[in-house]
Amino acid sequence: MKIQLIAAAAVATVALAGCATTSPGYGSGGYNNGYGNNGGYNNTTNNRCADCGIVTRINQVASGRTAPSATGAILGGLVGAVAGHEISDHTGGSKGNKNIAAAAGAVGGALAGNQIQKNVTSDTFDISVRMDDGRTVVVNQRDLGGIRENTYVRVVNGKVILR
Repeated sequence: MKIQLIAAAAVATVALAGCATTSPGYGSGGYNNGYGNNGGYNNTTNNRCADCGIVTRINQVASGRTAPSATGAILGGLVGAVAGHEISDHTGGSKGNKNIAAAAGAVGGALAGNQIQKNVTSDTFDISVRMDDGRTVVVNQRDLGGIRENTYVRVVNGKVILR
């Protein structure tokens, strides 16, 4: 009987210990934490995140790739026109439908080809970020999206975004 009572008391003590707060003076509560007194704890670190930091430098990196200005649009238009015509041909479209499908494919292909050419030949940016934990990370990406030096940012999945 005494062993069961001691075991129950030990289990209750362990359970209550898990619910206890941290030592006074740490975190947001505790003793001696009145107005204007943070108990010796720097509350500015509470707002930090593991993947955040400040942009220290931005370097533009030339892609080194060039192409005549309309190459992507022309090639995309040709591929789109052929694809549109073939799809209409295999689905049993009339002569008019084949022409409309080829024209729509040409327009869609030209737009896609132009965007692909821009992505391939455009310059990128090396963004250096001094993380909150002291390490420095350099991320290469195509667009800055409003990011400038001395901006507080977050690095997510290899991309720097404004915080």
